[in-house]
Amino acid sequence: MQQVIQYIRQSLHSLYPPSEIKALIGLLLEKKFGIRMLDVYMDKDIQFLPEQAKELEDILRRLRDNEPIQYILGEADFCGFSFRVNSHVLIPRPETAELVGWILDDLSDTSLRILDIGTGSGCIPIVLSRRCPQAELLAWDISSEALEVACENNRLHGTSVRFERQDIFAPVKETEYFDVVVSNPPYITASEKKEMERNVLDWEPGLALFVPDEDPVVFYRRIAELGKTLLAPTGTLYLEINRTYGGQIRTMLEGLGYGLVELRKDLSGNDRMIKARL
Repeated sequence: MQQVIQYIRQSLHSLYPPSEIKALIGLLLEKKFGIRMLDVYMDKDIQFLPEQAKELEDILRRLRDNEPIQYILGEADFCGFSFRVNSHVLIPRPETAELVGWILDDLSDTSLRILDIGTGSGCIPIVLSRRCPQAELLAWDISSEALEVACENNRLHGTSVRFERQDIFAPVKETEYFDVVVSNPPYITASEKKEMERNVLDWEPGLALFVPDEDPVVFYRRIAELGKTLLAPTGTLYLEINRTYGGQIRTMLEGLGYGLVELRKDLSGNDRMIKARL
């Protein structure tokens, strides 16, 4: 196994820092090949079969092509749970977990009605459902492929989130009222692409990432407008945002009649999430 580990290091050393290679080795051996790192460290006699070596070679090729390890493994961790992912959905981020944590911290009544707009893998509503089994969850996405992934995660976690295909820029016939509307919509401007890593730019779905430079808050405006008809009288809107536009989104929300608007930084110190009440 030490020879296998050394081969992985040599294959990836020009692309990834040592700390990331170490993490990749642990993920590959444990999640893909069922080999415990503890057994490796204890120098146990572990047989690495020829078919495993062939599969490893293919994985290393994909990593050298900047494909995210989560897509290679077909899963990603989020809020203590494992979710199926593929290139039709975003890989869940720690900042989104902070948004979910904010919602959970605020909930005094767990039997609420919650709508997630742009659900992707379904990670937000499924975690909320796991933490608040009495809550009623509905989630929308425009992508049929993303909804297939979300529905699979719904089955895997034994949750009863309702997933529906919905273009929020089309007429919305929803007549239900929600206590919480949450969204992590596209918010990266086209001009920011040049600053992005290839493993995001080349592999993750642009439909869920990018907005035009000329209107970077287009999704927030539409979601806020929908919130005025979808939220119950004391309902709350939670949004993950582009750190550059926190002040602009706050002003927009206040202009639409929202009150108690609160902008919150993520653990890196960036304006990353905002909540507002009608």
